[in-house]
Amino acid sequence: MRASTQGRKLWRIPEQGKIKGVCAGIAQYFDVPVQLVRLITILAFCFGFTFFVIVGYIALTFLLDPMPVDCQQQKSRSSARELLNTMDRELAAGEQRLRAMERYVTSDTYTLRSNFRKL
Repeated sequence: MRASTQGRKLWRIPEQGKIKGVCAGIAQYFDVPVQLVRLITILAFCFGFTFFVIVGYIALTFLLDPMPVDCQQQKSRSSARELLNTMDRELAAGEQRLRAMERYVTSDTYTLRSNFRKL
């Protein structure tokens, strides 16, 4: 599920952008890949919305403030792919621990120690 856009500010991100950073800012705001926003922009440009794309891009270039450097460092959070990879690693490590416990509990050593404790 996507995070809400509530409490976020729409910025231009010139450092990540190809021209003025408008697409990069929109992608960051909606938490989608910047390539998707660029593809939608290019398709809209090619399929008859040329005037609207050009006017909208120019308007957003002047209306949106560039993202401050300190805000960029705070916003550099993990992407969804990185989070999923982290979760996969944690689940794999948990599964390995569970398998080790299962091997120990079903081993003869555990049975022997358990019987000695009962004495």
